Amino acid sequence: MTPDTFAGTALIGFGTSAALIIAIGAQNAFVLRQGLARAHVLPVVLICALSDALLISAGILGLGALVQQHTVLLEAARWGGAAFLLVYGAMAARRALRPGSMQAADGAAGSLKTALLACLAFTWLNPHVYLDTVVLLGSIASQQPGDQRAAFGVGAVSASIVWFTALGFGARWLAPLFARPAAWRVLDGLIACVMWAIALGLITN
Repeated sequence: MTPDTFAGTALIGFGTSAALIIAIGAQNAFVLRQGLARAHVLPVVLICALSDALLISAGILGLGALVQQHTVLLEAARWGGAAFLLVYGAMAARRALRPGSMQAADGAAGSLKTALLACLAFTWLNPHVYLDTVVLLGSIASQQPGDQRAAFGVGAVSASIVWFTALGFGARWLAPLFARPAAWRVLDGLIACVMWAIALGLITN
């Protein structure tokens, strides 16, 4: 495989992965809030990026077909993820309704353990993650010639790393806006709506 072929296939993988992960979702909303609060940003970004890398690699290696055959795993993730999102949405709504909890510093109040557990839950209890990374990206990668699948995977994983790094560490540029308590109230209100909408979608699908 020539360098041009590798670069072209990697670019396809990058674009495909970016199109799937750059969307308003539970995981992205969580990373954004951690970034705005400057709370445990590096470990949260690392968990998201490494989890995506593992899932994308698994999909390219053929795990997608196995996941599709064992729907009980997706069902368990669907109900567990819905329950988690409903609870987290309620927590965000409570923050939005309590003026005293809207200061930017309060966003960093959670411990590292709490942040990591929440991040793992957002990542691994979301069945859409498996469908997007393992099944969909795995299927697209399987259409590439055998010697180009690794290049596709490199591109797809790179998109995840770039996105979560930009989202987590780039959020600090919005800090002046979120110095106002009202901005935190709006953000948490939106997060609650996103969490509940995704949970409802999981329950009704």
